[in-house]
Amino acid sequence: MYGEDRTAKPVAFDETAGIWNVYGYAEALHVANNPQQFSSDLGRLVPERREFDEGALDRLDPPEHTALRRIVADTFTPRAIDGLEPRIHAIAKNLLDRVADRDGFDLIRDFAYPLPITVIAELLGIPESDHALLNGWIDTMMGITSEFSFGERDESAENELAVALDQVRHIADYLRGHAEDRRVQPRDDLLTRLVQGEVDGRPLTDTEAANCANVMLVAGHVTTTLLVSNTVLILDAFPDVERAVRRDRALITPLLEESLRYMSPAASMVRVTNASIELGGVTLGPDQVVMVWIPTANRDPRVFADPYAFDLTREANPHIGFGRGVHHCLGSVLARREGSIALNALFDRFPVLRCDPDNPPTFLSKANLNGAARLPVVVG
Repeated sequence: MYGEDRTAKPVAFDETAGIWNVYGYAEALHVANNPQQFSSDLGRLVPERREFDEGALDRLDPPEHTALRRIVADTFTPRAIDGLEPRIHAIAKNLLDRVADRDGFDLIRDFAYPLPITVIAELLGIPESDHALLNGWIDTMMGITSEFSFGERDESAENELAVALDQVRHIADYLRGHAEDRRVQPRDDLLTRLVQGEVDGRPLTDTEAANCANVMLVAGHVTTTLLVSNTVLILDAFPDVERAVRRDRALITPLLEESLRYMSPAASMVRVTNASIELGGVTLGPDQVVMVWIPTANRDPRVFADPYAFDLTREANPHIGFGRGVHHCLGSVLARREGSIALNALFDRFPVLRCDPDNPPTFLSKANLNGAARLPVVVG
């Protein structure tokens, strides 16, 4: 995925996985910006998950996607995020207070994970007493390690897929119950907005509302969790960068942007072709799975000078860490703000923050995510 010669052949077929890999930046943009050619409706190829696609923003194409996104978009505008800032600061402080008397802790388990999932759960209106329940389902789902494949799956892969879908079903059923409640007792939260929303004059069903909320719950915390933890990994690897940012906190903004490029939290973007299409000098037939490798596109030397260097002063940085086109990350403003608040809180609290040399991180083994599963740190 990170090989320096990948973009020399920007589109290549993997017979084992049954997918077209897209490595080039220009080719990645073409896929992201043309939903009429490259569909997000993967359910037609993975019927096992069809029940979760109804209302799921990441699995819909325009015009349905556009109409559904419009219902919740106001929650994630810069002005709306400004209003959330005091609460994000409070959550960050509370989490760091819990580890204040320790010499070290797991940055992901104790901080980078609970911060964004608490924020998005509160936006949805999920009671704090249920956060641990949701975390358990999500943790089990995220722990699935089978390689992504649209080809033949062996028994182990089928079993892991079944386990993953069970966790999605638990979350969807839970959220559907809350959606039903909001129809009777509306509140000032995202779930209420969803059940009161309409697509082409038709009210959303409870299933659509629950599936949409499910996507926002999972996607709404994973990106920020990995953005924060990946950035800490980068700062540990480049101490001169950490010293510069600690001296001048204004550099946190370009730090996060270069982190999104250099170690993109979202590792891949999957689409399916609607017809025969030319891409990167090759012809893709209809109903072909296309996997865009975001980290590789973000290191395309045709676009990024010295792409394998971490450059805090990089002026041109049109990375696709949050995707592009109609599926550009809805919560990108929130993720950036959470990342900035999290790093400032860490710098304020800990003059010394290093990865634990005696307890190295473990990394996710998932085709769509890029980063650590555990990140022990020592502080002082």
